[in-house]
Formats: sequence, C-alpha cells, structure tokens
Amino acid sequence: MCTLPAAFAAQAQTAAPPALELVVLGSGGPGATGRAGSAFVVLVDGVARVFVDAGPGSFVRLGEAKLALGRADIVLLTHLHVDHAGGLPGLFKARAVSNRGPVDFKIFGPAGRRALDADDADFPATSRFIDLLFGKQGAFGYLKDFSAPLRFQVNDIDAPATASALPEVRTVFDEGGLRISSVAGHHRDAPAVVYRIDHAGKSITFSGDIDASWLAGLRRIAQGTSLLVFNSVVLDPPGSPDVLYTLHTPPKAIGEVADAVRAGQLLLSHLSPALDAQRDAVKASIAAHYAGGVVFAQDGQRLAP
Repeated sequence: MCTLPAAFAAQAQTAAPPALELVVLGSGGPGATGRAGSAFVVLVDGVARVFVDAGPGSFVRLGEAKLALGRADIVLLTHLHVDHAGGLPGLFKARAVSNRGPVDFKIFGPAGRRALDADDADFPATSRFIDLLFGKQGAFGYLKDFSAPLRFQVNDIDAPATASALPEVRTVFDEGGLRISSVAGHHRDAPAVVYRIDHAGKSITFSGDIDASWLAGLRRIAQGTSLLVFNSVVLDPPGSPDVLYTLHTPPKAIGEVADAVRAGQLLLSHLSPALDAQRDAVKASIAAHYAGGVVFAQDGQRLAP
C-alpha cells in the first residue's frame, strides 16, 4: 500500500474547497419513482449558499447530505410547478432550525401570469407565492417565527409568454464575488426562468424546465459555462407524447445547445422513467453534437465543475 509523505498528506487535508460545488437533492420529476423532485444546493468555497428549486423529497435529501446551512440564504426558483417548489416549506424549516439567529432569505423566481386559456390556471408571482405560504395569513405563516425569525426579500423576474428575438440576460445578485444571472425560459403556460451562478472563474447554469422553441435565452446566458444542468424528460421525437415537446427539450436539441455554448460538462437531471430506460440512446443522440462529458444525475450526487 502506497502512503503519501506527511507533508503531502497535510497539504491534502488543508486543500481549498472547490469554488463551486453542486449537490443534487432531487433528480426526479413529478412521478413517485424513487427520486426526489427537482432540487439542488450550490456550495460556494465549500459553504452551502444557494438553493435551486425545492421539489418534494428534497427535505429528506438535505438531511442526508449533512450540510451546514448557516449561510444558505439564496433561493432560485425556476418555476412554480409542484415538483419544483412543493418542498420549499420543508427546506425553510430545515434552515430555520440550523441556527438561532434571524435568516434573511433572498428569493428569486418568475413573475406571475394570467392564464392563456380560460380553462387554464393562473400562476402567481413568486412574491405572491411566498406570501401565500409564509405571510401572516399564509398556510405556513407560523414558520416566520419558528425557531429563528425568517425575513424574505423576493424578486419577481419577468418571464413573458412570447419569445423575444434577443432575450435579455440580467444580473440579479452580485456580492462578494458571487454573481447570479437570469434570463426568461419557456415551459408552456408556466412562467419560467433560467439561472447562471458564477464564482472564481467557475459557473453552473440551470435550464429549469424549458422547451426547444425557446433556447435563444439559454444560449446567451450559458456561453462558456463550466457545468450545464439540463432538465431532461423526453426522448427524441416521436419517442414521447406530443404534448411533452411543448414543455421539454429532447436530447438532440440538448446536445446542440451544449455544443453551441461550449459547456464544460453536461448534467442531465429531472429524469423521467422513459428516459432512464433509454440512457444509451439519449447519450448517443447528445454525443452526435456535443463532445463533452455527459452525466445522469442521482440524488445525493456532488459535482465540482
């Protein structure tokens, strides 16, 4: 057995943590398939700082990850479907009981939208969503003063229903070398947002749920990203029901956009059972356009771009 000299062993023990590290709390979709719903934590210099989505089951995965949460105060919501936001009260409670001091959450998510058709549902703005959950008359209003005082600074990000020829990329947070940018996505009738996190020369871009007709914004925000996290639900046509292509991007288009933005690595998450069963075909379709590494997400996985 080969052992390191003492000096090298000490150096390894004191090595700086990665600038950015991704922890997958939930790699699944809306079905109860053994995966938690879509959720991630981003560590900045080894410290948990940013929650991205909060699907059902993420509370349990967060406990399994055994992360110190004393500085986790930024929340990015890609959209307000239940498989992406239904676990938010649990995550907030976990954060509240992690230390005794007040927590000032900075929350970002899509602005609201009236239903496009009479039979469809309206979507509240993220600020309204948070108030419905945690406001004085909210369903979980007690959490604001449970264990630690919770305060919310909510930022509604415009996510129009019609595509823009030049979708605008905006910086929504810039503090201490950590920068977060956003651009509108498109997920049928649900207002949706794409995010990019940059720190110390590394970056992670989250597609959220997005259909292939609206990839222009993703192409703009993800240029040169170290890690592209793409929600992958459907097979290439005609392998999935037609309606799903109005909501999600197929593997061929994912490979094309990953190549166009020169992504360092591609992580496929929000995985459906149909896609899980066809991993070889999915990977081959992506590889026809993108030569970088492709990883299929698993709950509890950690990646440093």
